[in-house]
Amino acid sequence: MDFGGGPRIGVALGGGSARGLTHIPYIEAMDELGLKPSVISGTSIGALIGAGWASGMSGKELRAHSFEVLGTLRTIAGKLWATQVRGIGGLLKNGISVQLDAMSIVDAFTPPHFPREFRDLKVPLYVVATDFQSWHQVVFNAGLLKPAIAGSLAIPSFFRPVVYENHILVDGGVVNPLPLDQADIDTDFLIGIDVAGDPSANLTKTDHKAIDIWFGSAQIMMHSLTAHMMAAYPPDIYIRPRVSQFGAMEFWRVREIIKHAEVEKERFKRILHTKVEDYIQNRIPVIDSNPD
Repeated sequence: MDFGGGPRIGVALGGGSARGLTHIPYIEAMDELGLKPSVISGTSIGALIGAGWASGMSGKELRAHSFEVLGTLRTIAGKLWATQVRGIGGLLKNGISVQLDAMSIVDAFTPPHFPREFRDLKVPLYVVATDFQSWHQVVFNAGLLKPAIAGSLAIPSFFRPVVYENHILVDGGVVNPLPLDQADIDTDFLIGIDVAGDPSANLTKTDHKAIDIWFGSAQIMMHSLTAHMMAAYPPDIYIRPRVSQFGAMEFWRVREIIKHAEVEKERFKRILHTKVEDYIQNRIPVIDSNPD
């Protein structure tokens, strides 16, 4: 499909732990339309997947890699065992008992020959983390890539903070779970993919584990922060897949998570195709991109 002369597209990939794997079908959709972002921004898992995308990996390649490294709890445990983490099965299922090293996680789950620096990427990438000392967001788009990603996904208490570039970094979702502000830099068309979830799956549940309460509270905070960000930087397309039925750390359910998101892929392609065509023809109607 030829979109020659189309808009410069900025894509913001939000944080949401395992639920962030739902980013992949939307990346595949853009591939299938022949659309490439001009800018990618990411927080937490969005930074990790966004870095793979910015490095030149296709949506299909991201899917295949995710299946390879996250396909079973045993596979995940094996990789973490190799980085000297113990008791991972109980940690993922029952709660936080040890703190993980975020750099080891990035090393263990990124592909071989992963780019070393931001300048090695094929698409500009902005990675958002939180400076624990100043309480402000820190945005990386130059220098070493892996420490920036590690800082962005260092969920407080679950991961040890990452010390990098005179910052003590924790998860970017603490201050900016959907970094629309960064994807809006020098672009014409803004897409936000919000994977933090919604309360629908838990409205009748009462037997919450401690880790469910922790991550659920984080979701509420992220929802509020995203609402403010959207008011300041309204996206042309906003997508929020319903993923609350998946636990925040249930990465081994990668096939289920991606399959669940696939049902929205064709609708997203139609919306995106229409929006881009209308932009090219200077005819941009209001389209509800995420109806209830």
